[in-house]
Parts: sequence; C-alpha cells; structure tokens
Amino acid sequence: MDHFVSTFTNRIDAKGRVSVPASFRAILAKDECDGVFCYPALDAGAIDAGGNRLISTIHSLLDNLDPYSDERDHLATALFGVSEMVKFDGDGRVILSDRLRAHAGITDQATFVGLGDKFQIWEPQQFQANLDKGRRSLRELKTLLGARRRSGPDAGGVRE
Repeated sequence: MDHFVSTFTNRIDAKGRVSVPASFRAILAKDECDGVFCYPALDAGAIDAGGNRLISTIHSLLDNLDPYSDERDHLATALFGVSEMVKFDGDGRVILSDRLRAHAGITDQATFVGLGDKFQIWEPQQFQANLDKGRRSLRELKTLLGARRRSGPDAGGVRE
C-alpha cells in the first residue's frame, strides 16, 4: 500500500492553480481517484485531502456511529457537507476553492504534507509553526516518558 509522505511547497499561480506533488498524484491514481477529495481540517487551520481510501475511512468511521445520532450527523456534515472533489487539469494542478483557502489562510503558496493515508495542505508559515509546536510537544513527552522509565521499579540506572 502506498502512503503520502514528505513535504512539498508549491506556488499558486495567478489563476489560483497549484500543482499537486507528482508522488501524491501517483498514489491518487493507484487509488482510482482522478482528483483530490478535500475538506477543512477539523482540528487545524489546514485542508485534509486524499482519495477514495480517505473517503472509505470516513464511511467506516460514520458506520460505527448510530445512524440517527446527532454525533453522526455532525461528523458527516463536517466531513462530507463541506467537502469538495477538486479535479486535476492536464498538468496535475488543482484549483482550491476560496472557502478552502480561507480556512487554511493560503494565499500564494501551499505546503503539501504527507500523513500516510491522507495529506494536508497548509499555508507554509502556519505549517512550520504547527511543526515546531508538535516537535516541542513530542520532546516534552519523550522527556516525561524517559523520566517514568528511569524512575520505574526496573530502572536499575540503565536506559535503553
């Protein structure tokens, strides 16, 4: 199974088109998707994106909720109600709607970030700030977990 990996920053041209990284397009093609399924990320100022695999994942998530529950309706609205399928042009570019771009604060450049089964599209400086925040958080967690390991009953002064 192919995964979306790495980070790419591309310019948005005067007509609002941005090139989707070739490696991402290849994965979408294998997923039999001729465009990009996009929606405003629920927990970040970014756009979540992917292909049929992402759509199937969302359907599975919704299938685990009661069919007539408010939770299911809210999640379906947040993921499908505001989603868009943007099509590729002949050069592998897409036009992100004004609504999607406004959500992510994207103006003249877009950063594509692989997340395995999906990818996100960010305004480059916002992505860098999010990445820096995430790294700080992970360093703190690593330090905390290391301290727990060293102070545990089997610590013995040796750390793996």
